[in-house]
Amino acid sequence: MVEPPVPSPANGQVLIRVAACGMGYVDALVATGGYQVKPPVPFTPGHEISGVVERVGASVDNVRSGDRVMAYSFGGGLAEYVAVPAEMVERIPDCMTLPQAAVFRINYLTALHGLADRAQLRAGERMLVFGAAGGVGTAAVQIGRILGAEIVAAASTEEKRAFAKAQGAQQVIDTEPDGWRDRLKALCGGSGPTVVFDPVCGPLFEAAFRSQAWGGRHLVIGFAGGPIPKLSVNLALMKGSALVGVDVRQLQELEPVRTRDHVDRLLQWVGEGRLCPPVGKTFAFEDYAAAMTNGISGSGPGKAIVRISEDA
Repeated sequence: MVEPPVPSPANGQVLIRVAACGMGYVDALVATGGYQVKPPVPFTPGHEISGVVERVGASVDNVRSGDRVMAYSFGGGLAEYVAVPAEMVERIPDCMTLPQAAVFRINYLTALHGLADRAQLRAGERMLVFGAAGGVGTAAVQIGRILGAEIVAAASTEEKRAFAKAQGAQQVIDTEPDGWRDRLKALCGGSGPTVVFDPVCGPLFEAAFRSQAWGGRHLVIGFAGGPIPKLSVNLALMKGSALVGVDVRQLQELEPVRTRDHVDRLLQWVGEGRLCPPVGKTFAFEDYAAAMTNGISGSGPGKAIVRISEDA
C-alpha cells in the first residue's frame, strides 16, 4: 500500500471519501491482468465504491459536499479518496447502506440492461440464471421477479440454492452435469427456459443453449466458469435462438442516456423496497488481496466489499 496525495477534483469531477469498495470477479480479473481490457500500470483496482462527497469540481450540480453516494470508475476504488466523473456518481436513498451501495450499480445495471434491453424479457417467460447466488446472479433473480419472469436458479451448493430462493427464485437446480438437462426439462414442465442469464459460461453452457425453448435468448454476461466455451452455430438455427452479449462497461460509455434512465429506475425500486442488494463477505482494507481471491473463487453468496473507512 502507498500514501499518494489526496486528489483535487477537476472540472466535472467529484472527490469522494471512500467508505467501501465492491470486490467481485471482474474487479479481481482486471487487477490480475486477465480481463479483455488491460489498464495502464501502475493501476489501483476497484471499480465500484460508496462514500461521502468531500468536494466537487466546477460545473458539478448533481451532488454536493456531504452527500452519501455510490460511484463507478474503471479502477481507483481501493483508496481512501477518489475523483470520479460527476455523471458516474449517484446520491443513494436513505434506506440504502453504504456497503449495499458499493455492490449495487454494476451488478444491477448489468442485470437490467441484459434482461430489459438485450433479452427483452416478457412477463411470464421462464428464465434460467447461472451463478444465481453471486452478485450479478442475485441481481438477475431480483430484477427478473420484478419484470414478471418465472425463475430457475442454478447454483453449485445447497446453501447457494437456498440463498437464491430467498432472493425470489421460484425453482432451483444443481450444476452437476450428469442428467442435468433432464432435471431442467422436468423443472420446466417438459419445455425449457426462453432466457438464459449466464455469467458463468462454464461446462453447462452448451447444455443450457440446447435446452432453450424455441426463440430463446442466451445472455453472455461473463466467463466465471474458466475457459471460454465454443458453440456450433447450427444450434442457433435449429433452436431459433440467439446468443446475445451483455457488456455494461460499453453501455455506460456509448449509451449514457439509457444508462441514466436505468440507474434512476433501479434506485427508485430500492426506495420502494422492491430491490435489496445483499452484501457478501466484508474484508478490512489491509486484506484487499484476500478480497480479490474471494472474488475470483465465487466461494460465497453475494458480492464482497472491502471496508475502507468506519463510515461503512
